[in-house]
Amino acid sequence: MSLEAFREEARSWLEANCPPGARGIGQVPTGSTKITITDPDVQLWLERMSEKGWTVPTWPEAYGGAGLGTAELVVLVEEMKRIDARPPLGGMGTSMIGPTLLEYGTDEQKARHLPAIARGEIAWCQGYSEPGSGSDLASLRTRAEDAGDHFVINGQKIWTSGAQFADWMFCLVRTDPDVPKHNGISFVLLTMDQPGVSVKPIKLISGNSPFCETFFDNAVAHKVDLVGELNKGWTVGKRLLQHERSGMASLVGSQARDPGKPIAQVAKDYLGVDDQGRIADSGLRQQVLEYNMNSQAFRLTQRRTVQESQDGSTPGPATSIFKMYGTELQQDKSDLMCQLRGFRGIGWSGDTFNAEELEWTRNFLSNRAASIYSGSNEIQRNIIAKRVLGLPD
Repeated sequence: MSLEAFREEARSWLEANCPPGARGIGQVPTGSTKITITDPDVQLWLERMSEKGWTVPTWPEAYGGAGLGTAELVVLVEEMKRIDARPPLGGMGTSMIGPTLLEYGTDEQKARHLPAIARGEIAWCQGYSEPGSGSDLASLRTRAEDAGDHFVINGQKIWTSGAQFADWMFCLVRTDPDVPKHNGISFVLLTMDQPGVSVKPIKLISGNSPFCETFFDNAVAHKVDLVGELNKGWTVGKRLLQHERSGMASLVGSQARDPGKPIAQVAKDYLGVDDQGRIADSGLRQQVLEYNMNSQAFRLTQRRTVQESQDGSTPGPATSIFKMYGTELQQDKSDLMCQLRGFRGIGWSGDTFNAEELEWTRNFLSNRAASIYSGSNEIQRNIIAKRVLGLPD
């Protein structure tokens, strides 16, 4: 099928099958069995897209995908954007562990885990960081001891995003303490609903609790869920981080518009316009212009990366460029959105502020962490220097 024929087919199908409640801003399911889908349209959209293979469109059909190539994926995202359709499914299953299992999983692991992810029947969380082992992740101390057909896990993870809602975890554990730290780590999968796992949400300054502490007290991970080779999980874990920092899905998806009003419109609403219809405050007008130019340049670079991909796979170390610059751009926007609103940009509660103003105050606070999680921007700069530019240590 030609690309234009695929576009026509996708456009027709999306227009006929995307219900009103799945368009615009709203809930995007993660697959969690612990989060209720409140809008029937959201559930219907998930079911229809899953049946079509478009919850994970580039995955093989055998695992619930549609086997689309990179060019077709770009077309699909453009057509969804055209009708303001939300993604039918999100979370770490589709963006992180799924792509990693496609590369490193056994046939049995793929058959058991990937279709459930594609159907939106399961949610995942990430067990990487520990107290004292954040940027230096390879120093992790959570132990997994051999117990025949399974491992017994003891230790603690921290900043475990969404752990309170997750059904499964992908986790880095130490299986050999007597070798250099990078060599004694294994990558395992384990269920969250077992007696040996407990979760404690951490309330952040923004008022919500996306992060958690996770404790293991003789938790069990079965050996059939060891991904990759024993003691060689560092390779698997690093590749997953590349999917997290900028997988192909996020590179394509980032081309969609940001939710809410464009930043220039917010500026005009709060600052007014001059006699030429421009943002009245010249200084803030310049900042808005610079942000929009930087944002567009970033998106064009991402689009080029997608188009240059031959097999639709996530790029390698270059993903650190997108993570570093993307989070700084995200922080710039939240800073500017608060500045544009003046004192109305620092509201926390009360009838004086509308819902959008209160949301952006929380966004400003939440985004302070964006340059730390998924690997701090300092770490990303080191990766870029060594792995992309080839600079000496």
